[in-house]
Amino acid sequence: MKNELGQWIEPWVDWRRPWLGAKVLEEFITVTRERRRVLYAMSAEEFTREFHTPIGSHTMRSFLPIRIFDNWVHEQDIRRAVGRPGHFAGPVAEHALERVARAMSFVVGRKVRAAPDTTVVFEVTGPLGRTLAIGMQGERATPLDQPPAIPTVRLTMDVETFVCLGCGRWAPEHVLASGKVQIAGDRALAERIVAQMNFMP
Repeated sequence: MKNELGQWIEPWVDWRRPWLGAKVLEEFITVTRERRRVLYAMSAEEFTREFHTPIGSHTMRSFLPIRIFDNWVHEQDIRRAVGRPGHFAGPVAEHALERVARAMSFVVGRKVRAAPDTTVVFEVTGPLGRTLAIGMQGERATPLDQPPAIPTVRLTMDVETFVCLGCGRWAPEHVLASGKVQIAGDRALAERIVAQMNFMP
C-alpha cells in the first residue's frame, strides 16, 4: 500500500484473499451485471450530476472513461498473474494506451523537469504501438507533431512495458536491468524518465 487510497482499498482485497477463483469470478459477473443495469437505467441528468469519487468530484460522464481505463489495467494485472496475456487490441485497449501516452508530457515536464529544448521520443512497439514525441518549450512539455531525427532521448519498449511503467506495475530499476527498454541518447536523462514514468496514485 503506497497511499491512503491503497489503504482504503486493501481491506476489500484482503477479505476476498482466501476465496477460490471460481467464487471471485462469480461475484465479478454478478456485480458487473448489476452495474450495467444501473448505468443503462441512468437518465441524462444523472450522467451530468457531480458526485464524490476517490479522485475528486466527477460526473458519471467524466468518470466512466477513467473507470474503463482502470478496469483494463486491472485486467492486465490478472492476465499477468495467471499467465494469459492478451487484450492489446480494440477500442478499450486503445483508450487505455492513449491515457498512458497523454501522461508522458506530465512525466517529462513536471516530474523529471527536463531542461529547455530537450526532446524525448517514446517508441512503443507491438500491438497498438506508436511513436510519441515530446519537446520542452521553456519549462513546459508539449507533444510534437513530428519526432525529431535525433532526439535528446529515445526510449524503445513494447506496449506491455510502456503500460506497466506508466501504471507503476513494474519497478523501473528491474525493467532497466532486464533490457526491456532500449535507450539512445542521454542515458542519465533516460533513466530519470523511466524512473518517473508512473503517473498513477
